[in-house]
Amino acid sequence: MKEVIWLGDSLKQLRAFPEDIKDAVGYSLYLVQEGSIPKNTKVLKGFKPQVLELVLEGQSGAYRSVYTIKISDVVYVLHCFQKKSKQGIATPMQEIEMIKQRLKQAEIVAKRSHTS
Repeated sequence: MKEVIWLGDSLKQLRAFPEDIKDAVGYSLYLVQEGSIPKNTKVLKGFKPQVLELVLEGQSGAYRSVYTIKISDVVYVLHCFQKKSKQGIATPMQEIEMIKQRLKQAEIVAKRSHTS
C-alpha cells in the first residue's frame, strides 16, 4: 500500500469539508493507495508529472482533492479546495498556482527521502 503525504494545508482543508465529502475523499485515496484509479478521478491538464483530481459534488457545492502518484511510489496530496465558481469547468488560476507550488515541494520531498 502506498504512503500518503499531505502537503501544505491540504489535510486541514480536507477536514473543513462536509462529512460526506471527507468520507468520499478518504475512500478514493484508499483506492489510490491500493493502486486503483477511482471513477471520480480526472487528469488535471498541463502538469508534468501527471496530476490527478478527485471530483466530488455535495449539497454544498463542488470539491476537489488534487494529488499525484508519479513521484516515487507515494501519493502526494497537493491541494484540497471547494470550487466556488459555477461558471465554466476550468480550475481557478489561484488554485493552479498552489498546485504548481506543491508539486515542486513534492519533488523536493521525494529527493530528500530518496537520498536518506
